[in-house]
Amino acid sequence: MESSEIYFPYEKIRNVQSDMVADVLNSLEKKKHIIMHAPTGIGKTIASLAPSLPFAMKKNLTIFFLTSRHTQHKIVVDSLKQIKQKFNIDLGCADIIGKKAMCLQNNVEIMQSGSFHEYCKSLRDENKCEFYTNTRKQNLQPTFEAKEALERMKEPLHVQDVIEIGKNMSLCPYELAVLSASDAKVIVADYYYMFNTSIRNSFLLKAKKELQNCILIVDEAHNLPSRARELLTQSTSSNLIEYAMKEAQKYEYPETAANLHIIEEALFAVAKDIDSEAIISKNDFVDQINKIKNYDTVVSELLFIGEDIRDKQKRSFVLNIAKFLEAWLGPDKGFGRIVSKYSDKKIKINLAYRCLDPSIATKEVFDNCYSSILMSGTLTPTEMYKDILGLGNNVIEKEYKSPFPKKNRLNLIIPKTTTKFVERSHKQYSEIASVCSDVIKIVNGKTAIFFPSYDLMQNINEHLKKVCNNPIFMEKQRMIKEEKENMLASFRNHSGNSVLLGVSTGSFGEGIDMPNVLKAVVIVGLPLQKPDAETKLLIEYYDDKFERGVEYGYILPAITKCLQNAGRCIRSETDKGAIIFLDERYTNRNYYECFPSEWDMEVELNYEDVLKKFIG
Repeated sequence: MESSEIYFPYEKIRNVQSDMVADVLNSLEKKKHIIMHAPTGIGKTIASLAPSLPFAMKKNLTIFFLTSRHTQHKIVVDSLKQIKQKFNIDLGCADIIGKKAMCLQNNVEIMQSGSFHEYCKSLRDENKCEFYTNTRKQNLQPTFEAKEALERMKEPLHVQDVIEIGKNMSLCPYELAVLSASDAKVIVADYYYMFNTSIRNSFLLKAKKELQNCILIVDEAHNLPSRARELLTQSTSSNLIEYAMKEAQKYEYPETAANLHIIEEALFAVAKDIDSEAIISKNDFVDQINKIKNYDTVVSELLFIGEDIRDKQKRSFVLNIAKFLEAWLGPDKGFGRIVSKYSDKKIKINLAYRCLDPSIATKEVFDNCYSSILMSGTLTPTEMYKDILGLGNNVIEKEYKSPFPKKNRLNLIIPKTTTKFVERSHKQYSEIASVCSDVIKIVNGKTAIFFPSYDLMQNINEHLKKVCNNPIFMEKQRMIKEEKENMLASFRNHSGNSVLLGVSTGSFGEGIDMPNVLKAVVIVGLPLQKPDAETKLLIEYYDDKFERGVEYGYILPAITKCLQNAGRCIRSETDKGAIIFLDERYTNRNYYECFPSEWDMEVELNYEDVLKKFIG
């Protein structure tokens, strides 16, 4: 490939990056989608942007770089700055996150997303938001002040810079980002800007873009199926009904309180005969309400009052419940309805309308965009992602080998213990802690250990503390962003050897980047979903659709989490580390065959000798 065809801002391009660039360009020229499984740390961001950007500029297309992590936004924007500097090209860039996160109004952080968007709309409609009226005229054109701000946004800017400009000039940062998007060649945004239908349509209209003229780059695309399902999932609970009743009483709406009481009775009626959870039908719940009052009448009355309450206090539980009741009437295919019951001093009920099929949100987008690039270090098997995201046959599937020296990486299965539920015991926890302690001592460096759950982590840590003398940094549930960052910094900067304990699906199992820090990663057990009602529905659904229910609905999502955990170790050419899978089930064919073929997995009970030989 001629260097003039790509915008690669660095002096040296790795062979694997060169292959990726060629494959991306090939997919764009053929208007195909491409799924790329590419190892962590090889520079996927620039390998996708370098060929896409000149192609988009030549064809007058727009690139949407979609990512679920705010840290990745900065990497993309910084890469575009380097491209602009090296090639002296005029490229617009809009970096945008959720409207609520960019809002300068007071106390909007307490609002749920749906309520916020309606609150924002009401402020705009009534000209009560000074930031909006300072930014857009009544004909929606930018004000003089907004044009001044846009002049300062000619360079690629990170979203935080845009928010600061908005604060300093009393302008709406979100509207500034949207205005800058109309001239942008690259728009960096969260998944929902494309895969939430109403947000997509609204944003594209405002940004003067058309989906068929958009190239999508989906970063960390292994997250897209679960994110797409969550976008279409709705839930409510007896707790929310209690909060809504307090709202109704506060604003003296007795009829609303009566409606909520009907819903509460219906909720407890459908949960009456279940132990913990059950799959129910649409009419099981609707009929319980209809026994007392017409379902549609209840919904319309709650919507009307809920909007009034939201206008008074910025959020409304009444409105949330009304929106759930609307969603409950949605289609059956690709969805499941689950009622669950638990006890917390008194009995609590949850009701969920869960999306099972992510392609309901994604297929329309992929069918209509110009082309898409899906990339991640854990997109295996690529065939599964092609199937469940509804990409059809117009797709290229690629898996790339790591360019990093194989001798620097040990992939080891130790089939000595298990976290299988029926075999959990303090004896088993002690054995797991003993193996982890051995690994920590042998590698003589910083080690991260990931567990399937917080409970398991805490139980095993009680035994680990007795046999490990190194400082232990342990993830906690519901840590705020600052706590996570402080803990990671303390772990990274600790002068001696230390241990980080985390949960496979938690804050540190994915996304953290610590090159030249970790000497070993241990994945304890398998983070399999509980065999609950939702898992059962997923397995049945994928069995019916692809005849691969257990694989797609149960096994592969767990393996994907394990591979993400493993990816925390080798982040650069100079990293050397051991990746250890500690559970006898990893030798089972169903799980073993899920590992990338290039990993050359070793299975060894005599792990100490293998580790010592690797460490040298």
